[in-house]
Amino acid sequence: MPKDTESNIDQDITNEMNGENTIPEEENFTSEESANAVPMDNAGQEISDDAQAVHEKDPLESAKQEIAELKDKYLRLYADFENFRRRTSKEKLELLSTAGADMVKQILPVVDDFERAKVSFDSSTDIVALKEGVDLIYTKLFKTLEAKGLKPMQSKGETFDVEIHESIAQFPAPSEDLKGKVIDEIEKGYYLNDKVIRYAKVIVGA
Repeated sequence: MPKDTESNIDQDITNEMNGENTIPEEENFTSEESANAVPMDNAGQEISDDAQAVHEKDPLESAKQEIAELKDKYLRLYADFENFRRRTSKEKLELLSTAGADMVKQILPVVDDFERAKVSFDSSTDIVALKEGVDLIYTKLFKTLEAKGLKPMQSKGETFDVEIHESIAQFPAPSEDLKGKVIDEIEKGYYLNDKVIRYAKVIVGA
């Protein structure tokens, strides 16, 4: 073995025995430096204190917090729906009440005409004038109802239809072409905005 090599080995052994550290300075970390080291993620980026706290948070606590938030949102949504339901119900009742009041208001002038006609019946003997007065009141009343969507049914001579007619009797048809048709109308039927509100009571030819 060369002398230089032996000399180096002897020197290394001597240094080790004397307690000298042969580790390079850049690799020699003290415990204090290790404690103060900044946490790093997989990409080599520093991890902030908030991110580290979230990472270390108990999953059970996170789940409880999420459930509490969802429950709060549900209760708020339910309360909003209940308020909406009460408000719409109240508005519907008010609308129906207003609609009824409007209808009564439209008919009141006709009631006034009937009251005046009753007074005329007691003091007048002109039957023709009284009849004309009653006809005028009837026309006024019917036009008021028509303005609200009322429409009379035309049943006499029409083919019997169970959707709009109510047969109360059957009589022999006066002619062959009236068999199965309405030959007389006992009570008129009516539509309100094209919907049947009263069926016509009729006699059907057999």
